[in-house]
This record gives sequence, C-alpha cells and structure tokens, in this order.
Amino acid sequence: MSKTNFQYDEAVAGCRNIFVKKVKDYGTSWRILRLESLTDQIFIKAQRIRTIEQNGSSKVNEGVEDEFRGIINYSVIALIQIDRTESDPINVSEEIALKWYNEKIGEVKKLMLDKNHDYGEAWRDMRVGSFTDLILMKLLRVKQIEENDGKTLISEGVASHYMDMINYSIFALIKLSENEK
Repeated sequence: MSKTNFQYDEAVAGCRNIFVKKVKDYGTSWRILRLESLTDQIFIKAQRIRTIEQNGSSKVNEGVEDEFRGIINYSVIALIQIDRTESDPINVSEEIALKWYNEKIGEVKKLMLDKNHDYGEAWRDMRVGSFTDLILMKLLRVKQIEENDGKTLISEGVASHYMDMINYSIFALIKLSENEK
C-alpha cells in the first residue's frame, strides 16, 4: 500500500501544481462555473481520451495524461463548488483556493484508501481504457442526476461520482507512468 500512497501523492502533486499555476494566471475565475458546465468540461476531456485511445493518435499536442490531470482538477473544482453558493465571492485568494483543493483531495484520497482496502487494489489489473469508460459512465450518471434537479431515489449524489472520477484518473496516471518504465 505504501507504493500506492507514494504514486497517488505524486500524481496529485502534479495536478496541484497545475492548479496553483492556473490560479496565479487566471485567479479563481472557475468559481463562475455551474456544476453542469464543469460536468461538460470533464466530459470533453474524457471523450478526447477515448477518441485518442480508439484512434491511436492525436493532432493536438496534449497527451492523455494532460487530459486525466484536467479531469482531476475540474472534478476537484466541482467538489469545491458543491460547497459554495452563488452569493459566495468569485475571487478568493490563492491560499483559500489551495486550502479548498487540499481539503477535497484529502477526502478523495481517504475514499481511495478505504476502497483499496476492500477491493485489494483490483485497479492495478485493469486497463487504462476501462478507467476512461468508467469516467464516461460516471459523467452520464451525473448528467442524469443534474437533469433530475440533483434528486436520486437510491443512488449516491454527484459528489461521489466526481470523487470516483478523480480516483480513476489518478489510477490511469499511475498505470501510464508504470507503462513508460
């Protein structure tokens, strides 16, 4: 499990670094986005990954790793937005934005550790393409929940789906980095 902890933290560190740099460049302009817009942004990234996986190539100079990092960061932003209201300020300091980021990624890592305990790291035997498909399925579920005004009869809410998408993306990054070695 310590290998997973290290690899997980390494993947998160790369995503956090991108988040911090983007906050420096753009501020917290992402605060204006509604959950539906974030869901669509994540969908675009996941669909691009799937297209690249199916075609075996891309014409835009960004690899699937970049897209998985984008899914992670947009999903963390979605989790942050769930806790905010439209009356909360759009512009917050880098320190507050990073505090929110770290809180959410901490919750997601705890979920991963709990599930990893129960599932025995089954993800290590999965294919990266399966993570892509699972993310797309989660996105379709989130879109349906959004169409139902956030109401579910028996299912978990959107937050759990965003958390799963983060973990699937981190697992994909880990597997891709292992394949490079």
